[in-house]
Amino acid sequence: MSYDIQLLDRYGNPFKLKTPLKEGGIYEIGGNRETNLNITYNYSWYYYMFLDKNKGIRALYGKKAKNCKKILEKAIAPCENCKPNKDYWAETPGNCIIPLKIFLDWCNNFPDGVFKGD
Repeated sequence: MSYDIQLLDRYGNPFKLKTPLKEGGIYEIGGNRETNLNITYNYSWYYYMFLDKNKGIRALYGKKAKNCKKILEKAIAPCENCKPNKDYWAETPGNCIIPLKIFLDWCNNFPDGVFKGD
């Protein structure tokens, strides 16, 4: 089980990335060039704890990127210095914040985008 999360423009299309994204549970060979990210459900505990107790990562859905920046920064802060585990599937705080940092970067680059997922 996983989350498929996108940041979409006003026409419902993902934004184009300058650098291919090679993160997530599933991505294209060579990386993904669109604002699409697959995240393992293994990280959900962190999102329920630090993003939203009831919705977890889904608290971002339907929100504009510019309105998610502070939410993401607050969720990253407790484990900002945690190192990721080499095993993508490991449920470590360091792994859990990687997608949040990616989303924060998207928020800075595409502030009018809207998060959609599942």
